[in-house]
Amino acid sequence: MIDALYIGATGMAAQQTAVDTVSNNLANVNTTAYKKSKVSFEDMVYRPVTPKNILSSVESVNTFRGTGVGVSGVGKLFTLGELKKTDNAFDVAINGQGFLEVLMPDGNVAYSRAGTLEVNRDGLLSVAGGNPLSRMIRVPPDASQLMIDSDGTVRAIVADQKDPVELGQLDLAMFSNPSGLNPAGSNLYLATEQSGSASLVKPGEQGSGALQQGYVESSNVKLVEEMINLMLAQRAYEVNTKIVQAADNLMQMSNNLRHD
Repeated sequence: MIDALYIGATGMAAQQTAVDTVSNNLANVNTTAYKKSKVSFEDMVYRPVTPKNILSSVESVNTFRGTGVGVSGVGKLFTLGELKKTDNAFDVAINGQGFLEVLMPDGNVAYSRAGTLEVNRDGLLSVAGGNPLSRMIRVPPDASQLMIDSDGTVRAIVADQKDPVELGQLDLAMFSNPSGLNPAGSNLYLATEQSGSASLVKPGEQGSGALQQGYVESSNVKLVEEMINLMLAQRAYEVNTKIVQAADNLMQMSNNLRHD
C-alpha cells in the first residue's frame, strides 16, 4: 500500500510535466518557427520480491515490482512548419533543415530558424531583437531594395548603382542531432554535446534547406493533436490520483481493524 502511494505520486508528477509541456506548445501556436516539445517517459527501478509459498513454506520464484514512472526527457521536434507568404523583403524562411547562426552580446553564438530579419542600429542584418547574423552583413543606409536568393546570396539596390550590389552570403548551420539543442528563448537555440558542433553550409547543399524570401515559417504545433495530448495527460493524472486515494482507503481500513 505504501508503494502504491509513491507509484501514484510519480505518475502524477510525470503527467504534470506532460500538461506543462502541452500548455507551452499551445501558448506558442502562433510563434514564428516555434518547434513543439515532446515528453518522453520511462519506467523506474524494479525491485525484486520473493514471496513465501504459504502451503509448502518454500520460496517461490523471484518476481519484480515496479516503482513508478519518470520523465526521461523533454525534447524538441524539428519538423518543418507551414511556410506563410508575407511579401516582406526582410522575411526569409528555411525550406528544409538548417539554422541561421546568430552572434550574441556575450560573444557566443546561437541558432535560430525564425527568419524575421531587420537592420540593427549598427547597420547589420540581424534577427528580431537586434542580434546580428554571424556573417556580419552590412546593409547600406541608402539601400532601396533587399534581395535574398535561395542559395543565401544577399544583394541590394544602392543609390548610384545600376545593378544590384552583393552584400554578403548567408550560411546555414547543420547539426547531427538537432534535438539535442538547448532552447534559450527568443527563438534561439544553443549547441550542446548532444547536438554536436555546427557545420556551416551553403543553403540548398549537403542536405540543408533553401531560403525563401518573403515567407516565414509557422509553428509546427497542431492544435487538434495537442488538445488530444492534453486530455490524455489529464485523464492519466486523474487515474493516478485514484490510485493514491485507493491506497489511502486501504490503509484506513487496515488501521480500523481491531481484535475482539
